[in-house]
Amino acid sequence: IARVLADQMEKRVIIIDTSNEIAGDSDIPHSGIGRARRMQVAKTELQHQVMIEAVENHMPEVIIIDEIGTELEVLAARTIAEKGVQLVGTTHGNCLENLIKNPPLSDLIGGIQYVTLSDDEAKRRGTQKSILERKAYPAFEIIIEINQQNSWTIHEEVQNSVDLFLRGNFLVSQVRQFSLADKIRIKSKR
Repeated sequence: IARVLADQMEKRVIIIDTSNEIAGDSDIPHSGIGRARRMQVAKTELQHQVMIEAVENHMPEVIIIDEIGTELEVLAARTIAEKGVQLVGTTHGNCLENLIKNPPLSDLIGGIQYVTLSDDEAKRRGTQKSILERKAYPAFEIIIEINQQNSWTIHEEVQNSVDLFLRGNFLVSQVRQFSLADKIRIKSKR
């Protein structure tokens, strides 16, 4: 992804490489990242500072972040997204529902909050008076869940997927599967 964005799409790409899993462990970054620049993180607890430093000092169009896991890193990711920089990042979880229900990480998808509705609004929506709603725009526009080595679930509109989940509706997503015989098979999931 880094190489395609940097070399073929000619974007300014910065990789925040905390554990050296993206660009390799040597002083010279792996050629697989192309012209993307790597910023190594000396201590994992400083990743959020390096993320902000990348935006302030290097003017990237895209930042690639490995393993967003703390509230400070989530806040830094939201700040980066709000500045108009495209984010590509990973976090641990099995599915979108895991992010929604994980308080430190839920701000990546806009965060959730309890809202009390008026009697009329609750009747109109057909819900209880106290409901969960997304409180802000997500930091990421698209989420890809890696289900298995050859199967992915794609949420093309994160805010719609989160809103539908919080209303108790089924998520609209796409499941893509790769096999040598069929190449890539796409099916919609509701």
